[in-house]
Amino acid sequence: MFLETRAVAPFLKNGYVLGCEHTAEAVIIDPGDEVDQLLEVVERHRLDVQYILLTHAHVDHVTGVERAKAACGVPIYLHRDDLFLYERADQIGLMFGLRVSRPPAVDAWFEPGQALTFGRYAVVPHHTPGHCPGGVCLQVGPAGTPGKLLFVGDTLFAGSIGRTDLPGGDYATLIASIKNVLFRFGDDAVVYSGHGPATTIGEERRTNPFLR
Repeated sequence: MFLETRAVAPFLKNGYVLGCEHTAEAVIIDPGDEVDQLLEVVERHRLDVQYILLTHAHVDHVTGVERAKAACGVPIYLHRDDLFLYERADQIGLMFGLRVSRPPAVDAWFEPGQALTFGRYAVVPHHTPGHCPGGVCLQVGPAGTPGKLLFVGDTLFAGSIGRTDLPGGDYATLIASIKNVLFRFGDDAVVYSGHGPATTIGEERRTNPFLR
């Protein structure tokens, strides 16, 4: 599978492009301020984007949705419990001194048991609230097999966990999502977070000071 990551100031938030090496079908995950770099990857590799997938709706994860939607014309997916954040992205941006356009309407909600395919790969969403009510983990792998790549948004980081002091956040719920959902994918599952480097479930289970 083709995978590229981009991040830019001020939030240094990771946006991802995943592509099928056989068909060139692709998805964009969490387009933020780095959206132009993500779209450059799409253009350079001549990828056929199928979906824009949002792990959650905090402002740094959605500032590039409008641009990505205009460029690719594909459905935007979000968990319905984060709609209140998504629809207020322009107002929340002002709290950070940023001028943010209100993002375009969500086209579809993530649903339990759903599998969104791109080429020979599939994305399976898993609800992981705690950092915010509608956070999801996007499990990616070859279609029909248990995926071992986890795009977790701001639920879990290398050596840390997501903050829970923003609207809708809850510490106990976040820890439950990590231990009851993410840990079940096994120690060899690779974790791609909303900020910082990739890690593995095994590494975080062994060493993350918040999960002892």
